[in-house]
Amino acid sequence: MKLKKLKQETLRFFGNYFLFISVNILCKTLKINYINKEGYDKLKSTNENFVLAFWHGIMLLPWYLNRNKNFIALTSKSKDGNLLTKILKNWRYSVVRGSSTEGGDVALGIMIDYAKNKCSIAITTDGPKGPIHKMKAGAVITAKKSGLPLLLVGIGFKKKKILKSWDGFEIPRFFSRANVVYSNPIYIKKDLSYEDTSKVILQCEEELNKLQESASKF
Repeated sequence: MKLKKLKQETLRFFGNYFLFISVNILCKTLKINYINKEGYDKLKSTNENFVLAFWHGIMLLPWYLNRNKNFIALTSKSKDGNLLTKILKNWRYSVVRGSSTEGGDVALGIMIDYAKNKCSIAITTDGPKGPIHKMKAGAVITAKKSGLPLLLVGIGFKKKKILKSWDGFEIPRFFSRANVVYSNPIYIKKDLSYEDTSKVILQCEEELNKLQESASKF
């Protein structure tokens, strides 16, 4: 029994390792076109942290692009979340586990604490279970309570495979062209009412969908 478990753990280790290597190689081959990146570059050049939000279905590239850059990531407690956590830790993300259905309030509190202590935040804002392209409150609330600007980013791939998952997860083909389209930094007042915060969430959802639509045009 112990031998069987050892074999399973060994196979899982090598599977995770080769997946990580494959993702790195794939992303390195992409021909990336950045649009409206000035706000992002200014924040990085002045060492100002921010909250970065993107849709779950295109998360592969933004996770990769922000590796080794003092980010904390929010992942779910699911099996998929376990796999993503291992990849992100290899990219030197700090990782908080939680979702809107399990551990969400605690995870949000931890992210806000990180944000107040000199760390940028990355969130798949319709994850982990959707509905697709419907923004949940986490990114906006984190930006509001931490005082950090919010950046939205849309990602488009010219050649890709779309999985039959709830998020229509996109895997780019090797050497595909990719568009990365940023919003301008969005600053959210800390004293904003609940009703006005809800309006901001809807406005950000609309803006992110526009960015995603723009990124998908080649």
